[in-house]
Amino acid sequence: MSKTYAPIRFAEKFALFHDQWQPRVVAEMNDYQFKLVRIEGDFLWHAHADTDETFIVLEGQLRLDFRDGAVTVGAGEMYIVPKGVEHKPSAQGEVKMMLIEPRGVVNTGDGAVGERTARNDVWI
Repeated sequence: MSKTYAPIRFAEKFALFHDQWQPRVVAEMNDYQFKLVRIEGDFLWHAHADTDETFIVLEGQLRLDFRDGAVTVGAGEMYIVPKGVEHKPSAQGEVKMMLIEPRGVVNTGDGAVGERTARNDVWI
């Protein structure tokens, strides 16, 4: 039995879904998941007490608000929000990005469940 070797093609994966704020897992490394997500509009204030969260913007422009400032992340850029730091992602137009975080992290933060809470471990 031979193994097939193929790269993960982001454009092909993004073509499989169009809903926003619902990350899809495309790969796993150790206990970390690589998730693709489409976003537009405002998310909610949240924090992750036990883990950093990596945002890699592939298309568009992401704004991350913090209680004491903000950062704009463009295509080809990344930003890591340290664990415990409250933040609110937003985008005026659609943003396609990759999130890197440990398996099982709830997208709306610690203890917060609502209409923006995504199901975990949804693979494409």
